[in-house]
Amino acid sequence: MLISACIILLLGLAIAQDTSLLTVKSSFDDANIPETIHLIFDPRILLDVTFFEPSGESITLHADNDSPSATAGPPSFGVVENIGRPGPFVIAAIDPDVPTPQNPTVSQVRHFLGGNFVFANTTASKHGGRLVNTTPAVTEFQQPRPRAGSDPHRYIFLLFEQSKNFNDQTWITPTTPVTFFNLSTFAAAVGLGQPIGGTFMFVGPDPTTKAQS
Repeated sequence: MLISACIILLLGLAIAQDTSLLTVKSSFDDANIPETIHLIFDPRILLDVTFFEPSGESITLHADNDSPSATAGPPSFGVVENIGRPGPFVIAAIDPDVPTPQNPTVSQVRHFLGGNFVFANTTASKHGGRLVNTTPAVTEFQQPRPRAGSDPHRYIFLLFEQSKNFNDQTWITPTTPVTFFNLSTFAAAVGLGQPIGGTFMFVGPDPTTKAQS
């Protein structure tokens, strides 16, 4: 199933959405994300990642703390401002803190990898708006579920301009294990370069489960 089939129209973005590129960059730096994942993060556009709850409420990521139940997903994606290009784009989501931030021995865990994201309509392509993918994701969204007893994990979403080589790449396929992923190595191998947008959240363990990732 295409993740785009689960996307709900973004009629209104949450108040807590990212509103400044400088703020986003500062949040990434404060959380030591560029250093951890070995990518340069100098965003050019604001990436929106929104989770919709059964109650109808929405959560738009903003370097905040969220629960596993609130981020079950799949999320919807969009951008606040366009960079003057229609796409396609690649979106990746990773957890670099598995099984714990202090001992990330099986990191990174790949929680989403999808390409061929384009703007939902021509107006969005000029002014920003929601993104939909026109092909199945390479890795469908995996719900955050940190191990019981762990400190909160960083769940990082990054937007790349899609390279010509992405659709033909065989480094990562739908059957590739999600553990021991290296996003910077993958991005270099398929020509994605550095991310042009991103956001992240902290998610701690659900006290009712012992699952991990």
